[in-house]
Amino acid sequence: MRLLQYNNGSDFSLTEFFESDIPEYAILSHTWEGEEVAFEDLQDGTGTKKASYEKIRFCAEQAKRDGLQYFWVDTCCINKSSSAELAEAINSMFRWYRMLTKCYVYLPDVSRTAVNTDKLAWESAFRKCRWFTRGWTLQELIAPTSVEFFCRESKRIGSKSSLEQQIYEITGIPKSALQGV
Repeated sequence: MRLLQYNNGSDFSLTEFFESDIPEYAILSHTWEGEEVAFEDLQDGTGTKKASYEKIRFCAEQAKRDGLQYFWVDTCCINKSSSAELAEAINSMFRWYRMLTKCYVYLPDVSRTAVNTDKLAWESAFRKCRWFTRGWTLQELIAPTSVEFFCRESKRIGSKSSLEQQIYEITGIPKSALQGV
């Protein structure tokens, strides 16, 4: 598993770990939008020019606040030009989400103003999130114990447990599955 590490508050480095040596880490759960930062972009230093770089910076800063040195982002921790690596990553993903310390769900379609307004406005924005319409996010919601949701301004809006009723109503996933029972 290849993980990112935030260096001196300015850039990222990639480190590969064998299964038995993987340290505590966070994962960014997100929907892809336009130009995502890829593995090659981090290697050649061009990733900072892409708008999606801010999601990676958010994940790094949140992980640091949570006392985590390492984090994983699918778009840039997997070398997709290697079909063997991509296949291995796809087959390992549920396990990686199960083993993580924190999962940060980044919701660019929920804004800070929606979070700060009355409950009906906030729930409406949350219920319409693109994230809930994507199939791969199922494992990202169920596998981890700790899932936290953030709006586009990087403000925490709740956790899987505090938003359990809303998540159940949106997805139909039984509460027992959300609780890992």
